[in-house]
Amino acid sequence: MMRRETVITRDLPLPLPTLDNLEFYAAARRGELCFQHCATCGRFRHYPRPLCPYCLSRDFTWERSTGRGTVFTWTIVRGPTLPAFEGDLPYNVVDVVMEEGMHFVSQILDCPSEEIHAGMPVEAVFVPVSDEITLVKFRRVRSEDRQSR
Repeated sequence: MMRRETVITRDLPLPLPTLDNLEFYAAARRGELCFQHCATCGRFRHYPRPLCPYCLSRDFTWERSTGRGTVFTWTIVRGPTLPAFEGDLPYNVVDVVMEEGMHFVSQILDCPSEEIHAGMPVEAVFVPVSDEITLVKFRRVRSEDRQSR
């Protein structure tokens, strides 16, 4: 009988670039948030995939997002899911509704947990974690930030 071992890494787990998401990560490295936009039904989608989940079309373009959205829901993680996250505890995980209409799950940086709320305006920020991967996170947009635009 073969023994199966589970390896739990202490390194930060990184997303794996695939044919479907290469452009997403290339845009993030440039400091841009881009999403697939269906040329048939006109809807944006995220996560990247070859078929539109709404009309099943394969015809799409990559379009730049405003990078702005609002918090739909969130949770606070207080126990480590992996050893790599122990030093970050507690941390937030947010579901942001982007201005383009789709949901994006990430984190809000530099925001105390007790200040996160549904409807809170946020904007994308880019965090390089390797030569290939830049993660998209969010920062809250305060009312004075919105007025200066």
